[in-house]
Amino acid sequence: MATIQRFEELTVWQDARMLSGQVYELTQTGAFSKEFELKNQINGSSGSVMDNIAEGFGRGSRAEFKQFLGFSLGSVSEVKPQLYRAYDRKHINEHFCNALYEDADKITKKLISLMIYWGESSYKGVKFMSEDEIEYQTINQRR
Repeated sequence: MATIQRFEELTVWQDARMLSGQVYELTQTGAFSKEFELKNQINGSSGSVMDNIAEGFGRGSRAEFKQFLGFSLGSVSEVKPQLYRAYDRKHINEHFCNALYEDADKITKKLISLMIYWGESSYKGVKFMSEDEIEYQTINQRR
């Protein structure tokens, strides 16, 4: 298995980016575009999912990455009831609500799996590596 070098390589981040984009598009049309509180809240929550994955990845430690995955989990959990509110207020139809909810559920499962993986890993993170270990890892990745 190849080592992940950038957060953009994580499929869960890619999925979160797609969800955020779909939510943004959704909030730009019709009456939804004028309901500022819900519009801002759902856009913020969906964007926060991908932002926290990226920030945690960039922290350079297993423990912090896992912590930020937990923040992402909280954010994707916020998106779900906001979808119901959008549906209840007739901003989206049932099919679209269900489709986005399923996307959020897939992200939830991936986040939980990643948190379990990092919880069981002995890798502490680049933040805890010596300069020689970092140099060795960099050389091996070029091969």
